[in-house]
Amino acid sequence: MKKHFGILLFVLLTFSCKGQTNMKNLKTVGGPCQDCEATLDYKMLNITPKATDTLTGFSDTEPKIKITGTVFQKNGKTPAKNVLLYVYHVDRNGIYQPSNEPVGWEKRHGQYRGWLKTGNDGKFTFYTFRPAPYPEVQEPEHIHIYVKEPNTTPYYIDSYLFESDPTLTEKIKESKKNRGGSGIIELKMKDGILTANRDLILGLNIPDYE
Repeated sequence: MKKHFGILLFVLLTFSCKGQTNMKNLKTVGGPCQDCEATLDYKMLNITPKATDTLTGFSDTEPKIKITGTVFQKNGKTPAKNVLLYVYHVDRNGIYQPSNEPVGWEKRHGQYRGWLKTGNDGKFTFYTFRPAPYPEVQEPEHIHIYVKEPNTTPYYIDSYLFESDPTLTEKIKESKKNRGGSGIIELKMKDGILTANRDLILGLNIPDYE
């Protein structure tokens, strides 16, 4: 029994050390962000992120929205490839509602989430529905977005906010850091779906980014 326990302990320690070594090899940017680890949940879910994704709930929830964009290098001109994006938001009741069998960070972020990865042109598109505000908190409707570049740890940028949201005051707009560029989007009807574009600039207003 002791022998088997010793072997198990050795395996766990070895696995842990390898994980720490791998993390140490990544450049840390963007400041503290514990839940940015959720960006990597796609691995345990066996998901292969692509440039386009449709989030859970899109087909049967209104209002439907489509968000497009291009990720650029810090110069704001060169498209950035192989950039991983993670988006998530609440349901129409303002709740981060997980599924019946949540995996990883879904327990906290809810089931309405998705992953994208840019190609050579840096473009991405995702389909989802407009989230509701939190039930009892005066905070604008929003969609979280995290970024992971090759050889860096994941970091967050300014959430998507909606220009038409009545709770999005001028004071709140002025308080935003514009990490990755402004997250305020204007939804317009296009081809039968509310659509908005937001381009992302890597390193823009991101701490420790050089």
